[in-house]
Amino acid sequence: MTIDEVSSVSLRVMPTDLDVYNHMNNGVFLTLMDLGRYDQGLRTGIWQIWNKKGWYPIVVNSTISYRKSLEPWQKFDLETKVVGWDDIAVYIEQRFVRNGEIYAKAIMRGRFLKRSWGTLTPQEVMDGSGGWPGDRPELPKWIARWAKDTALPKGKEPAPSTWD
Repeated sequence: MTIDEVSSVSLRVMPTDLDVYNHMNNGVFLTLMDLGRYDQGLRTGIWQIWNKKGWYPIVVNSTISYRKSLEPWQKFDLETKVVGWDDIAVYIEQRFVRNGEIYAKAIMRGRFLKRSWGTLTPQEVMDGSGGWPGDRPELPKWIARWAKDTALPKGKEPAPSTWD
Protein backbone atom coordinates (compact mmCIF):
# COMPACT_ATOMS: atom_id res chain seq x y z
CA MET A 1 0.00 0.00 0.00
CA THR A 2 1.06 3.63 -0.31
CA ILE A 3 1.25 6.19 2.49
CA ASP A 4 -1.74 8.15 1.15
CA GLU A 5 -4.11 5.18 1.46
CA VAL A 6 -6.25 4.13 4.43
CA SER A 7 -4.75 1.13 6.18
CA SER A 8 -7.02 -1.21 8.09
CA VAL A 9 -6.30 -3.89 10.64
CA SER A 10 -8.99 -6.23 11.99
CA LEU A 11 -9.05 -6.71 15.76
CA ARG A 12 -11.24 -8.22 18.47
CA VAL A 13 -12.06 -6.95 21.96
CA MET A 14 -10.26 -9.27 24.37
CA PRO A 15 -11.02 -9.79 28.09
CA THR A 16 -7.79 -7.95 29.00
CA ASP A 17 -9.11 -4.87 27.10
CA LEU A 18 -12.12 -4.44 29.40
CA ASP A 19 -12.73 -2.00 32.21
CA VAL A 20 -15.04 -2.43 35.21
CA TYR A 21 -18.03 -1.55 33.01
CA ASN A 22 -17.29 -4.56 30.76
CA HIS A 23 -16.48 -2.60 27.62
CA MET A 24 -13.14 -1.70 26.02
CA ASN A 25 -11.22 0.63 28.31
CA ASN A 26 -10.56 4.13 26.95
CA GLY A 27 -6.80 3.69 27.39
CA VAL A 28 -6.81 0.55 25.26
CA PHE A 29 -8.00 2.61 22.31
CA LEU A 30 -4.80 4.70 22.49
CA THR A 31 -2.63 1.58 22.77
CA LEU A 32 -4.30 0.04 19.73
CA MET A 33 -3.79 3.27 17.80
CA ASP A 34 -0.03 2.71 18.17
CA LEU A 35 -0.48 -0.73 16.59
CA GLY A 36 -2.50 0.75 13.73
CA ARG A 37 0.20 3.30 12.92
CA TYR A 38 2.90 0.62 13.15
CA ASP A 39 0.90 -1.64 10.83
CA GLN A 40 0.56 1.21 8.34
CA GLY A 41 4.30 1.85 8.47
CA LEU A 42 5.13 -1.80 7.88
CA ARG A 43 2.64 -2.26 5.04
CA THR A 44 3.84 0.86 3.20
CA GLY A 45 7.49 -0.07 3.71
CA ILE A 46 8.33 3.27 5.33
CA TRP A 47 8.95 1.73 8.76
CA GLN A 48 11.84 -0.26 7.31
CA ILE A 49 13.26 2.91 5.68
CA TRP A 50 12.99 4.87 8.93
CA ASN A 51 14.60 2.09 10.92
CA LYS A 52 17.62 1.99 8.58
CA LYS A 53 17.98 5.78 8.83
CA GLY A 54 17.61 5.78 12.62
CA TRP A 55 14.36 7.77 12.57
CA TYR A 56 11.40 7.13 14.82
CA PRO A 57 8.00 8.74 15.38
CA ILE A 58 6.67 10.01 18.69
CA VAL A 59 3.19 11.12 19.68
CA VAL A 60 3.04 14.80 20.62
CA ASN A 61 -0.68 14.90 21.34
CA SER A 62 -3.89 13.15 20.49
CA THR A 63 -7.59 13.49 21.01
CA ILE A 64 -10.27 10.86 20.72
CA SER A 65 -14.07 10.97 20.61
CA TYR A 66 -16.05 7.92 21.68
CA ARG A 67 -19.44 7.23 20.14
CA LYS A 68 -20.34 3.63 21.02
CA SER A 69 -18.90 0.97 23.29
CA LEU A 70 -16.93 -1.98 22.00
CA GLU A 71 -18.08 -5.07 23.90
CA PRO A 72 -16.24 -8.31 24.78
CA TRP A 73 -15.28 -10.46 21.80
CA GLN A 74 -16.61 -7.98 19.21
CA LYS A 75 -14.65 -7.70 15.99
CA PHE A 76 -13.79 -4.25 14.67
CA ASP A 77 -11.43 -2.59 12.22
CA LEU A 78 -8.91 0.09 13.08
CA GLU A 79 -8.48 2.41 10.10
CA THR A 80 -5.45 4.72 9.86
CA LYS A 81 -4.82 7.58 7.43
CA VAL A 82 -2.29 10.41 7.20
CA VAL A 83 -4.43 13.54 6.80
CA GLY A 84 -1.63 16.07 6.39
CA TRP A 85 1.30 17.85 7.96
CA ASP A 86 2.60 21.30 8.77
CA ASP A 87 6.17 22.55 9.26
CA ILE A 88 6.53 20.65 12.54
CA ALA A 89 4.25 17.62 12.76
CA VAL A 90 2.35 14.92 10.88
CA TYR A 91 -1.36 14.40 11.58
CA ILE A 92 -3.01 11.00 11.42
CA GLU A 93 -6.70 10.17 11.76
CA GLN A 94 -7.69 6.81 13.16
CA ARG A 95 -11.15 5.27 13.32
CA PHE A 96 -12.53 2.30 15.22
CA VAL A 97 -15.13 0.86 12.86
CA ARG A 98 -17.60 -1.98 13.39
CA ASN A 99 -19.86 -3.15 10.56
CA GLY A 100 -19.02 0.01 8.59
CA GLU A 101 -19.97 2.34 11.47
CA ILE A 102 -17.57 4.62 13.38
CA TYR A 103 -17.47 3.77 17.09
CA ALA A 104 -14.59 6.11 17.96
CA LYS A 105 -12.41 8.56 16.04
CA ALA A 106 -9.05 10.10 16.96
CA ILE A 107 -6.49 12.57 15.66
CA MET A 108 -2.81 12.12 16.48
CA ARG A 109 -0.08 14.72 16.09
CA GLY A 110 3.39 13.21 15.75
CA ARG A 111 6.99 14.29 15.28
CA PHE A 112 10.08 12.44 14.16
CA LEU A 113 13.33 12.11 16.04
CA LYS A 114 16.74 10.78 15.04
CA ARG A 115 18.49 8.17 17.17
CA SER A 116 21.69 10.13 16.55
CA TRP A 117 20.04 13.23 18.07
CA GLY A 118 17.69 15.89 16.79
CA THR A 119 14.37 16.24 15.05
CA LEU A 120 13.18 15.98 11.48
CA THR A 121 10.61 18.11 9.71
CA PRO A 122 7.69 16.29 8.13
CA GLN A 123 9.01 17.33 4.71
CA GLU A 124 12.39 15.73 5.47
CA VAL A 125 10.56 12.56 6.49
CA MET A 126 8.40 12.57 3.36
CA ASP A 127 11.39 13.23 1.08
CA GLY A 128 13.50 10.58 2.84
CA SER A 129 10.69 8.02 2.68
CA GLY A 130 10.13 8.18 -1.07
CA GLY A 131 7.86 11.22 -1.17
CA TRP A 132 4.12 11.68 -1.00
CA PRO A 133 2.28 10.29 -4.00
CA GLY A 134 0.28 13.04 -5.68
CA ASP A 135 -0.55 16.46 -4.30
CA ARG A 136 0.18 17.28 -0.68
CA PRO A 137 -3.07 17.05 1.32
CA GLU A 138 -4.34 20.31 2.78
CA LEU A 139 -4.42 20.11 6.57
CA PRO A 140 -7.97 20.79 7.79
CA LYS A 141 -8.21 24.16 9.56
CA TRP A 142 -9.73 22.67 12.70
CA ILE A 143 -6.75 20.34 13.09
CA ALA A 144 -4.30 23.27 12.79
CA ARG A 145 -6.31 25.18 15.45
CA TRP A 146 -6.43 22.10 17.70
CA ALA A 147 -2.65 21.66 17.43
CA LYS A 148 -2.07 25.30 18.37
CA ASP A 149 -4.64 25.37 21.16
CA THR A 150 -3.40 22.17 22.86
CA ALA A 151 0.35 22.70 22.49
CA LEU A 152 2.53 22.65 25.60
CA PRO A 153 5.78 24.62 25.89
CA LYS A 154 8.81 22.98 24.30
CA GLY A 155 10.79 20.55 26.46
CA LYS A 156 13.41 23.05 27.62
CA GLU A 157 10.91 25.85 28.29
CA PRO A 158 9.30 26.17 31.73
CA ALA A 159 5.87 24.58 32.17
CA PRO A 160 4.83 25.25 35.76
CA SER A 161 1.78 23.43 37.09
CA THR A 162 -0.37 26.29 38.27
CA TRP A 163 -4.15 26.09 38.52
CA ASP A 164 -5.50 29.54 37.73
